[in-house]
Amino acid sequence: MSRKCEICGKGQVSGNNVSHSNRHTKRKFNANIQTVRVEENGTVTRKNVCTSCIRSGKVQRAAN
Repeated sequence: MSRKCEICGKGQVSGNNVSHSNRHTKRKFNANIQTVRVEENGTVTRKNVCTSCIRSGKVQRAAN
């Protein structure tokens, strides 16, 4: 599964772990991606969506 939101495009970003002695090592920050059943034009599909899009209502979730 690609770690990218299909709605807003939010994905993985890189940064640094910083230790107490201020040493820097590379790390990755993953977006919180969930697989959601989405209703579009009367059809139900599965999409990989970030939690901020789910919470803000950018996605119309399908009823069970």
